[in-house]
Amino acid sequence: MAGKRVSRREFGRQAAGALGAFHIVPRHVLGRGYRPPSDTLSIACIGVGGMGRTDVTGVAGETIYALCDVDTKAAEDAFLSYPRAKRYRDFRELLDKDARSIDAVTVSTPDHTHAAIAMAALEAGKHVYCQKPLARTLSEVRALMTEARGRPQQATQMGNQGHAMEGTRLIREWVEAGLIGTVREVHYWTDRPIWPQGIDRPTEAHNVPPWLDWQLWLGPAADRPYTPAYAPFRWRGWWDFGTGALGDIACHAMDAAFWVLDLGFPSRIAAESSRLYAETAPKSSRIDYDFPAKGGRPAVKVVWRDGGILPPRPPQVAADAKWPPSMEGGQLWVGDGGALVAGMYGQEPRLLDEAKQKEVTATPLPVKYPRTEGVYKEWIAAAKAGSQPGSNFSGHAGPLTEMVLVGNLAVRLARPIELDPATGAVRSPEVPAEFITPAYRRGWAL
Repeated sequence: MAGKRVSRREFGRQAAGALGAFHIVPRHVLGRGYRPPSDTLSIACIGVGGMGRTDVTGVAGETIYALCDVDTKAAEDAFLSYPRAKRYRDFRELLDKDARSIDAVTVSTPDHTHAAIAMAALEAGKHVYCQKPLARTLSEVRALMTEARGRPQQATQMGNQGHAMEGTRLIREWVEAGLIGTVREVHYWTDRPIWPQGIDRPTEAHNVPPWLDWQLWLGPAADRPYTPAYAPFRWRGWWDFGTGALGDIACHAMDAAFWVLDLGFPSRIAAESSRLYAETAPKSSRIDYDFPAKGGRPAVKVVWRDGGILPPRPPQVAADAKWPPSMEGGQLWVGDGGALVAGMYGQEPRLLDEAKQKEVTATPLPVKYPRTEGVYKEWIAAAKAGSQPGSNFSGHAGPLTEMVLVGNLAVRLARPIELDPATGAVRSPEVPAEFITPAYRRGWAL
């Protein structure tokens, strides 16, 4: 980081005043049809390759003020597409130099750096959009929730785009209308991992590519030699950097059930998997979440399957009919009066009772939950209004991510774990502390 280094929290206090410099110019002063600069957010995008590139495009209706990535090769397309944007490798330098020039930040980096970057942006007084999962560990998620809760005027949003889609709202409207009766089970399956995992740490030596700042890529993680087994993309299967197939997809897939059924925390989680490795997630796993009765709903069982493990064929699906609907993944809701299937993002829900499906297609239920224009526009609108979008850190995204991540504890331990469903506290004493609260390199602690 160039210049005198200040602590992250001290910087946050100095930079938070930047929001006060945001002034609205009346439209009549500028003329009909003109969009005043004050109506446009100035956004810094941190992590702009891969999914980060999609996120840049998603917010491109605003001003892309700065682009930041530790990998200049991965960032090349974004750099060329937005030549006027400032370029950075180190997010700390970006916030140090340009905090007063930006209103909002997107975070689209590997899981292990989500918490550090999102926390720094929050403390700098910025609206924050962060890719899923919200963070890599439970302690990081809880720290972000606490920080966001104290900053209600800063719009926060996790990138689980299905929460802003129509399909998720249709599922809730159908379930609440009793179209499948009382929900008893929800099943998920995915073809993830689509990257190597269930492996040991490589021992061969590699030179760091000239376009990659390896130490910045490692961020809070313990130092280790570079290898293409980690970056780019392959980091997802390593516990020090990612959260495996569950962390990658379940914040999308489990979102609808978490919202519709008010799942909260399970009381017990049991997992089985292929061979376990110390540093990587297994090649395949099945995780059973048991949620106790809550409010007016009975107990619910949620079953997660990854690595190509498929759910059993429901009785409503004929033996000669295609099952499952997609090998890539999906979700099956089972009620005592029927069942429905949907995609991993809650998209294209369909009742397995063909007569009921035809009826609800011909005569749709009244819209009970307002539709949005998508995850990016929802976040931007909330930022301008000083409100919160649907999958905000403290109200939805954080609790959802916590619920997802506790499943990895059961996988890594290869034994059931017990939780307090009211608080999420892990009751099983054998869970290593570092699985919940990681050690950080000097200078990276939250």
